[in-house]
Amino acid sequence: MSDVDAEAEMLLRYLHGLREAMIWKLDGVTEHDARRPLTPTGTNLLGLVKHVASMEMGYFTAPLGRPSPVPMPWLEDGAAFNADLFATEEESRDWVLDFYRTAWRTTDDAVADLGLDAPAQVPWWGENGRTTLGRLVVHLIVETARHAGHADILRELLDGAVGMRPGNDNMPEAELSDWHTHVEDLQRLADEFL
Repeated sequence: MSDVDAEAEMLLRYLHGLREAMIWKLDGVTEHDARRPLTPTGTNLLGLVKHVASMEMGYFTAPLGRPSPVPMPWLEDGAAFNADLFATEEESRDWVLDFYRTAWRTTDDAVADLGLDAPAQVPWWGENGRTTLGRLVVHLIVETARHAGHADILRELLDGAVGMRPGNDNMPEAELSDWHTHVEDLQRLADEFL
């Protein structure tokens, strides 16, 4: 395996882990909880997955001269406000997850077909839109990680579930009472700055 192939494999491995984390955040969540806004800007779990899928599909099609296998009307002029960050009634959880998996294949195929050094032109980046497929992969890893962090917080707010994947919560071992004490200690500390 060449160094370039090894680098592409490594980048896609990190990206795949983040993709799986995004999807896992929906496991066991009711349809209502997956869709309901949990922040003042309307952030919700299913919307985050749709957004990350849209981002991935967008970066690995037009900027590389490749067609999108799925239309994305929510990104067109005249779409509803912030339409890429929520699922409509017609967009079921399964539809969003299938769309996300289609985006994965689109990205993975682009990397395999074109290689990391392939030129790309991202129109929404303006004059600085000239880049490479490899940089798009890194950009996508950063963006997906950012939104996976949002999903972590939303899921914890919903039902207390935390972690990277089933069986790996990546948290210190503690009893629920330890966490309550910890939060109370942090609140007291913060209150000293009132």
